[in-house]
Amino acid sequence: MKRCLIVTGGGDCPGLNAVIRAIVKRAAREKEWEIIGSIEAFNGILREPTEIVILDEKAVSGIHYRGGTILQTTNKGGPFAWPIKEKDGSWSSVDRSDEMLRKMQYLGIEAVINIGGDGSQRISQKLFEKGCNIIGVPKTIDNDLTATDSTFGFQTAVQIATEAVDKLVTTAASHNRVLILEVMGRYAGWIALNAAVAGGAEICLLPEFPYDVNKVLERVNRRFERDRGFVIIVISEGARAIGKDFSILSEVEIGNENRRLGGVANVLMHQLKEAGCDHSMRTTVLGHLQRGGVPIAYDRVLATQFGVKAFEMVLDKEFGRMVSYRHPKITSVSLQEAIREPNLVDDETALMNTARGIDISFGD
Repeated sequence: MKRCLIVTGGGDCPGLNAVIRAIVKRAAREKEWEIIGSIEAFNGILREPTEIVILDEKAVSGIHYRGGTILQTTNKGGPFAWPIKEKDGSWSSVDRSDEMLRKMQYLGIEAVINIGGDGSQRISQKLFEKGCNIIGVPKTIDNDLTATDSTFGFQTAVQIATEAVDKLVTTAASHNRVLILEVMGRYAGWIALNAAVAGGAEICLLPEFPYDVNKVLERVNRRFERDRGFVIIVISEGARAIGKDFSILSEVEIGNENRRLGGVANVLMHQLKEAGCDHSMRTTVLGHLQRGGVPIAYDRVLATQFGVKAFEMVLDKEFGRMVSYRHPKITSVSLQEAIREPNLVDDETALMNTARGIDISFGD
């Protein structure tokens, strides 16, 4: 019996379970394959005792509409940077990748499907360079991978953010307020841009376009007449004013190379007050609501397509590659191409042209 390992790493994302289910159901057609899953990304393999589970059709029955991942996930640790606490209380990390590869060989694992975003696929590439038969599946609500037209989970996050804008409009209009909605996306503004267009926001502030506070205030004031009016501002967590740094909730955590972004909605509110804005303002941070809950149909379909393609790549021994959606086809690209550069919003983006066409302000 051949074994294929499934790993879900990085942040959770609507549609992960649909990918897992699709891999298992496709593999069930091939009688010589067994699918297993590692708990909390590669940590399940690295831990003693090993934390792995058998994934058969019964185990994945009905999980396609559930949020999160039945395998759990983490953005800390991993084979190349396993955190170690020293005797003096400080932390360091060690490379356990060779040990992990030997352990996988002992377990009879012939292929790995790593479902994750940019950071996870960088791990995939490094493992591939060490001889691991690995395939990547792109996963991120941020939609910041250039090698695929879309990633599952993104449209669900946009839907949640748009519904939040819809709700904020009614309370903003009732109180004649400026309401600032902070959404996720890290250094890519796709969620904010889509939610602003879909929800009819007046102002949208993105990481790719540092904003001028005075221009934002000018647009705010245009919406008020004799203190009557309201404004909805959608701001991405990675947005920042011209000449300012990102708003950081915390620096790099042990085992996690990424800084935690957040708090920019309150930063903007204080900047507007300092610039002379005397309208009533409130902030809403959508946070992890964007990651949870039931994936919409689009993401379930895309995730299922990705899962089937990933296992068929295992059968064809197309290792060192990542599943990709290039409309209208589900195809693949090399892992090197997948991690080469991020997918960011720019002025050539079709939706940016639309947004400017309906007079959304970006504060630039």
